[in-house]
Amino acid sequence: MTANQSTDIQGESKIAPIRSRPWMATFILTGGLAIVAAVLVAAISFGAANIDFPVVWEAVFRFNPDLTNHQIIQELRLPRVLGAAMVGAAFAVSGAIMQGMTRNPLADTGLLGINAGAGFALTICFAFFPGLPFMHLIMYSFIGAGAAAGIVYGIGSLAKGGLTPVRLVLAGAALSALLVALSEGLQLYFRIGQDIAFWYAGGLAGTTWGQLKVMAPWVGMALILAMTLSRSVTMLSLGDDVARGLGQRTALVKLLCSVVVLILAGSAVSIVGAVGFVGLIVPHLTRKLVGVDYRWIIPCSAVIGALLVVLADLGSRMVNPPEESPIGAVIALIGVPFFLYLARQERREL
Repeated sequence: MTANQSTDIQGESKIAPIRSRPWMATFILTGGLAIVAAVLVAAISFGAANIDFPVVWEAVFRFNPDLTNHQIIQELRLPRVLGAAMVGAAFAVSGAIMQGMTRNPLADTGLLGINAGAGFALTICFAFFPGLPFMHLIMYSFIGAGAAAGIVYGIGSLAKGGLTPVRLVLAGAALSALLVALSEGLQLYFRIGQDIAFWYAGGLAGTTWGQLKVMAPWVGMALILAMTLSRSVTMLSLGDDVARGLGQRTALVKLLCSVVVLILAGSAVSIVGAVGFVGLIVPHLTRKLVGVDYRWIIPCSAVIGALLVVLADLGSRMVNPPEESPIGAVIALIGVPFFLYLARQERREL
C-alpha cells in the first residue's frame, strides 16, 4: 500500500463518521418528500378561492378545460407551487455549497450579492431589451450573478488579512445596496417599476409552464452536479490543506462548485426575484440534523428548502387574501433574526 493510498483511506475514515447521521437523513428524504407532497396539495387547494381536494385530483389527472376550477389549477396554481419547490431547492443547495466551499457560515446567495447581481441584470433586460424570451432572461441572470460574485470576492480579497466571513458579508451587503439602488434608478427612469416591482420584492405569481420548462433542465443538471461534487465539498469544508492532502484538486472543485451556485441562483432569481435567507437558514438547519457530510446535506437541503418556499408562498397568499404579500418579506421574518444570531456567534469566535 502506498503512502497516498494510506492517506486516502485514513482521510475517508475521518470524514465519513464525523457527526454524520444517515438515519436522520434517510428520514428527512422519505418523510420530508411526503410532507412536501402534502404541502403542495394544500398550496394548490388554498388561495383567493379555496378548492376541494377531489377537484384538485380531477384537475391534475382528469383535466377538463371547460371547468373554471380545473383551469385555475392547471394554468395558475400547479406551475406556481412546482416553481416554488424548485426555487426553494435551488436556493438551499446553492447556499449549502457556498458554506461548505468557503467554510463561511454566513455564506448565502442573497447576502453575498449574487441575487442582487442577477436582479440587476434582469432589470437591464426589462429596460433596454423588453420582450426577451425567458431563455435569454435566464442567461442574463447567470451573467449578472457571476459578475456580482466576482466583484464581491475581489473586494474581499483586497482587504488586509484576506477573505474572512465578515468581510465577505460586508462586501456583499455593499454591492447589493449599490445594485438595488441602480436597479431602482433604472426602473424610475424607464418607467418599468410597475412591471417588475412585485417580482423584485419576491413573488411567484404569474409563473408559467413555459418558464418551468426552461428552468427545470438547468436546475436538474445543477442538482445532479452538486451531488457529484458532494464528497469533494465535504473535504473542502475541512480546509484546503486537508482537501489537497486527500488528493482533491481544490481549484477545479471550487470552479465547478461556483458554476453550480451561479446556475442555481440565477435560475431561481429569474423566477421568484431577489429572495434571500433561504440559502442561509436551510443548510444550517440541515447540518444540525444530519451532520457535516455533504453527501447528505445537499439532498436534504433540497427537500427542506422546497418545503420552506412552498410554505412561505402559501403564507404570502393567506396573510391578507385575496391580496398577496411578497414572499421575500415572509421569509425575511425568519431570516433576519437568524442572520443576526449567526453574526453574533461569528463575532464571538473572532
